[in-house]
Amino acid sequence: MDFVTLGIEALIIIIVVAILLSGIKILKEWERAPLLMLGRYRGMKGPGIIYVPPFIGNVPFVISTRLQVVSFKTEQSLTKDNIPVAVDSVMYFQPVDLQKVILNVNDFNQATQLAAQTTLREVIGQASFDELLTERERVGNIARGIIDSKTEAWGIKVTSVEIRDVGIPQALQDAMSRQAQAERERRARVTLSLAEYESAEKMVQAANMYKDNDRAFELRWMNIVYELGLQGKNLMILVPSNIPTAGPGGQMSMMGIYGVNQFPKPGEVTQNTSNDSTQKTQ
Repeated sequence: MDFVTLGIEALIIIIVVAILLSGIKILKEWERAPLLMLGRYRGMKGPGIIYVPPFIGNVPFVISTRLQVVSFKTEQSLTKDNIPVAVDSVMYFQPVDLQKVILNVNDFNQATQLAAQTTLREVIGQASFDELLTERERVGNIARGIIDSKTEAWGIKVTSVEIRDVGIPQALQDAMSRQAQAERERRARVTLSLAEYESAEKMVQAANMYKDNDRAFELRWMNIVYELGLQGKNLMILVPSNIPTAGPGGQMSMMGIYGVNQFPKPGEVTQNTSNDSTQKTQ
C-alpha cells in the first residue's frame, strides 16, 4: 500500500508541476501578448519569457509590432469622369497603441484592410482618370490620410498607401493607344516641317554667300564631284582636263556652258538669229 500511495502522490505532483509549467511562454522580440485574468485585461506581456497562470489566465493571441503590409484591390470603380477602373494597391501599417488594438477592434488586420478598400473607392470617385494615372502619389497620400484617421481609434498607424496598377477596359486601352500614336505622328510631322524650314533657310544663306564669292562656289562644285565619287565603288566620273572654271563668273556653271547671268534673253536670241540670216543672204 505504501508503494501505491507514493506512486499516486508522485503522479499528482508531476501533474501539478506540468500544469504550473504550462503557463510559461516565450515571445519574440517583436511580439506582444495581452494577458486576461478571469476575463479582465491585465496589460501586455513580452518579449521574452512570460507566465500565464493556468485556468485563470489567458492569452487570446499574439500581436506583431513590426511594420505590416497588405495588398488589396478595388473592383470596378468609377472615376470623377465616369471611367471604370480597377486599382491594385499596397498599404503599410503598424500597431502603435496595443491596448486599443486589443479592446477597440475584433480583428485589426481585417478591419484595416476593409477600411482601406472603401476609402480608396471614395478617393477614386473624387479624382479624374488623368489624375489617377499621372498623380498616383498624391492620390495615395490622400487615401493614406483618410485611412489613418479611421484606424487611429484602433491603435493602428498607416504609414503609406501606394497604387501599383490601374486596370482599364480593353476598348479604352485601344483608344488610348491610337491617341498616343496620333500624337507621335503629329510630333514627327512638326519636326520634319521645322527641319525643312531650317534647311531651306540655310540653303538661301549659302546661295547668297556663293553669289558674292566665285571661289567659294568653285570649291563647293569640286566638293560635290568628290562626294559623288564616294557613293559607290563602281562609280566612274570622267572630267575633261580642259574643263572651264565653274561659277557664275566663269564659262561653265551648274546650268551648263554659260553662266546664269550669261544666258541670252528670248528677244536677243531672235535678234541674233535674224542678223545671222541677213549676213548669209548677203
